[in-house]
Amino acid sequence: METWNDLFIETKKKDYSKNLHSFLNDEYQNHIIYPPRSEMFKAFELTPVKDIKMVIIGQDPYHEPNQAMGLSFSVPSETKLPPSLINIYKELDNDLGTHMKNDGDLTYLAKQGVLLLNAYLTVRQGQPLSHHIKEYDLFMEDVIKFINQLNQPIVFMLWGGFAKKYKKYLTNPNFYILESVHPSPLSANRGGWFNMHQFSKANDFLKKHNIKPIDWQN
Repeated sequence: METWNDLFIETKKKDYSKNLHSFLNDEYQNHIIYPPRSEMFKAFELTPVKDIKMVIIGQDPYHEPNQAMGLSFSVPSETKLPPSLINIYKELDNDLGTHMKNDGDLTYLAKQGVLLLNAYLTVRQGQPLSHHIKEYDLFMEDVIKFINQLNQPIVFMLWGGFAKKYKKYLTNPNFYILESVHPSPLSANRGGWFNMHQFSKANDFLKKHNIKPIDWQN
């Protein structure tokens, strides 16, 4: 069975990897960058390749203090819930009757096999998409292609136009792709987020393949 290490060994050989490394060295040295560098790869650390059941793609980390923690859509327990996460919790309540607690730490999902992956792993304080660089795009493309050749059934949740652009790399017949608008208030309140029942559909797919479903309750 392949591991993330197999992916990282390959990506380290590529030119973009060296450029990305020097870019990040410079950024962390000269600016306030989120998340802390030690947490950049937390999504990979908490969800080993063999355990992946689901992938939820975010764009870039939250850019205010005490928010980003290396997992898409997740914030530390003591941090106020961001608007997108509020809508995710509302839809979980609506879909599964979970009665979600006011706690935005999604580590418990990552440990169950939900890969909470941001396409850009870092961001400057107060500057959304400040690390939207081609090196990250190439890295993310390699990550998705790596996952695409795995054998296990995996659910992909593609929320919003940004996440949906990765659909073209997902050719594996073992995958189940769920698409919706982004859970941010701007998109979700126009329709296409609420009452989509993505979370129950995802669990139904896992159960159908004799895989333990995700316990979404926090």
